[in-house]
Order: sequence, then C-alpha cells, then structure tokens
Amino acid sequence: MADMKFRIESDLIGELQVPASAYYGVQTQRALNNYKISTTHMYDYPEYIIAIAYVKMAAAQANGELGVLDKKIADAIVAACKEIVGGALRDQFPVDMMQGGAGTSVNMNANEVIANRALELMGHKKGEYQYCSPNDHVNCAQSTNDAYPTAFRYTFVRMNRHLEDALKQLIAAFRAKGQEFKDIIKMGRTQLQDAVPMTSGQEFNAFANNLEEEIANLERNVVLLKEINMGGTAIGTGLNAVPGFAELCTKRLSEFSGDSFEKAPDLVEATPDTGAYVSYSAALKRLAVKLSKICNDLRLMASGPRCGLHEINLPPMAPGSSIMPGKVNPVIPEVTNQVCFKVIGNDTCVAFAAEAGQLQLNVMEPVIAQSILESQTWLTNVMHTLREKCIEGITVNADHCYEMVKHSIGIVTALNPYIGYKASTKVAKEALETGRSVYDLVLEHGLMTKDKLDEALDPAAMTSSHELLK
Repeated sequence: MADMKFRIESDLIGELQVPASAYYGVQTQRALNNYKISTTHMYDYPEYIIAIAYVKMAAAQANGELGVLDKKIADAIVAACKEIVGGALRDQFPVDMMQGGAGTSVNMNANEVIANRALELMGHKKGEYQYCSPNDHVNCAQSTNDAYPTAFRYTFVRMNRHLEDALKQLIAAFRAKGQEFKDIIKMGRTQLQDAVPMTSGQEFNAFANNLEEEIANLERNVVLLKEINMGGTAIGTGLNAVPGFAELCTKRLSEFSGDSFEKAPDLVEATPDTGAYVSYSAALKRLAVKLSKICNDLRLMASGPRCGLHEINLPPMAPGSSIMPGKVNPVIPEVTNQVCFKVIGNDTCVAFAAEAGQLQLNVMEPVIAQSILESQTWLTNVMHTLREKCIEGITVNADHCYEMVKHSIGIVTALNPYIGYKASTKVAKEALETGRSVYDLVLEHGLMTKDKLDEALDPAAMTSSHELLK
C-alpha cells in the first residue's frame, strides 16, 4: 500500500485520494469508505454491470443524436459502454449493494468508470473530466432516479432468463422420472394418512406440472419490469432532459439490448412506483413455496430406511452424522428448503421497502434490488443443484411400495361405487380392528363376487379413470 499511487479528485464534500489506476472516481471512493455493510458488491452481479452499461450507452447515443452531446464525446461513451457489456472493467464496480442515497453510489460508480474509459479512448488521462465528465456527459439528461431503477429492472429481466432456464431443466428432470416410474404402484396420502393408490410416475409428473405453471407466472410479471422511466430525471418532470430524449433513449435501449422497453406513460407516477418489484418478487416467492413443498415430499418419501416410508432413494451425497454410523441425510432437499425460506424472507423485505417510499421517490430501492437479485441467484443455483445432485438420481423401491398398497385400508375407497359408503366404512373399521384384509372381509360378508372384487381392487385400475362394473 505504501507504494500505491493516487490521484486527487474532488466533489461537494471535498478532496479525496483515488487509486491512480482506478477507473472509478471520488464518489465511488466515498461509497467504499462509507458502506462496508454486506458481503455483496456490484461486481458480484455481472448482469447488473451489463444492464447499467446498456442504459448509459442508450442515453449517450440519444443525447448525441439530439445534439446535446458532442459527437466525439457521445461516441467515446458508447464505445466504453460496449467494452463493459463485453466483460471489461468488471472489477471497477466495487460498491456495496447495501447503501443509502437511493442508488446514487451505483449510478456514479458507472458514470465514473465509463467517463474515465472514454477519456482514454479520446487520448486523455483518467480524471481529466473537462473532456468527458461523469456528471455533465455520461449522466447527461439523467438522474439516479431514472437511470438506476432502469438498470436494475433490466438486470432482473436478464437474470430471469437464467432462472427460467434452470426451472425448465428441473421440470424436464421430474418429467423423465415420471416416465421412468409410470408403472410403479404406490399409496397416495392425504393429511399424512393412507388415501388411494396412484403411481410414482403420476406423483413426479404432478411435480413437473406444478412447477410448469411458474414459468408463465414469471413471464407475466417480468413484462411489468420493461416499463421504464428514463427521461424523467429527478422526479419525473424531465428537468434537464431535452424534448424527445425519453422516447429516443427508450428506443435506443431496446435496440442495443435486444429487449423491448416501453416509456412509462406518466413519469412522475413511475419514478416512485415500486409495484413491478412487489409483483415480480411475489412470483419468486410463489416458486419458492412450491419448490419447498416438493422437497418436503421428497424428504418424507425417502424417510427411513427402516422406520420411515422408504418409497424412494435419494442419491447419497454425504455422511449424515458425526455420531451415527450409516446415516445418510437428504441434504439436497434440505438446502433447497432453506433457500426457499430465504426467498420468502426477501419478498417480505421487498414489500416493506416498497411501502417505505415517500412522496416523489422511494429511497429504499437498493435493498429491493439486492433482495430480488439474491433471490434470483439463489433459486437459479439451487434448482441446478437439486436437479443434478438429487432428482436425476432418484430410484424407487417398487416392491416395498406395492406391499404397502396391498396392506392399506385405503383401497376400500375403490369399493364405494359398488357397495356404498356405509358398507365400505364398516369393512374399513373391521379391517382396522381385526388386522384382516379388506379383500377377505368383503367376500366374507357377501358384498361382492370374487371376479368383481378382483377387478375393482386392481391397483393399476385404481390409478386412472374407469367405468363402473355392471
């Protein structure tokens, strides 16, 4: 550190040393000094950096076309942004995701890095801001209050693609197991009590179908994120932006990014509005709730191996105890459960932060951004883990499942259409009290012939719709 070289930059607060090699500037350095809060930074989310570079690129291009920026400066800013989109200078975005100032530190981190790289492209040195200023040029016709939310809205859109891809792969894995287990009879349960027979294939297909619904739900909500308030500047009135900037910037952002954005019809309304974040976070929560329930089922079905349901076997991933030899725990469903709990908690945080806005701005947007990005990242990672290390390796104990079906009182439900609910109840009660089989009791009481009883109690027939015997 003693040999490190610095340059001096100044802002409203005063002068500050910035590492001479850094592309960021004084306001980023202040954020580094002020916010040592979390363990996540902008550079931990590459999609975030790409998104904000696209926003700055679109703004510079629009300002250049409208004659607000000198073409040479606009072109240099666009070129710098393209490099960042391509993966350059990721380490120059070190600000903590948790911060005050409604995202000003994030916006200025981007402005400073882009300005200093643009300066180099124009043949100047870092910090020679008279040629390309973070505020006057890179941030031209913008405020943190429109550029920052536009950037993290677009980040959510980009991250959602990774999330949906992981979800689709997980659904495919469940469907593959549904096909593999389609002929394996097992007992279905309601309220943790024996219900009626089904196949393991039906159960795993149901998991797939249950999750399939979440793809459409995510896509419905991600559309809301594509309405942006660029051009609204500080509070939506468009102060310091020339007429036509909002429309042109939105158009150029769509062209550069390949995504379709729309200018909000009322920028004053859109600037403090956090409704889209609440809706999208709720979609993440809904996925988490379903995923966690499925993992509960997997853990129950795999319980045992001697004293539980023992219907399925999960791939053994690690020794399960430091004291109990031979114990193997369902660690992958367990970690999935815990991720889902975190996502549910993050959604609560988003709701509180959205409610906490006042007047023309919601200053709590940094924690909204951090919470949703964390939920997207964790869900994406855990769905890959669940698929690769659990679902794809599940096997079924077919013989054990069939034995449980044969000895279950639950199969008496299939006799309701033939002997009536009252007689079925009487048979079930007697079977429970005596330990005898439903089959023997029905014949003993002359309630059905053997042929009709055999067909009615065929476990395979009970797992699909069929006509009553005449």
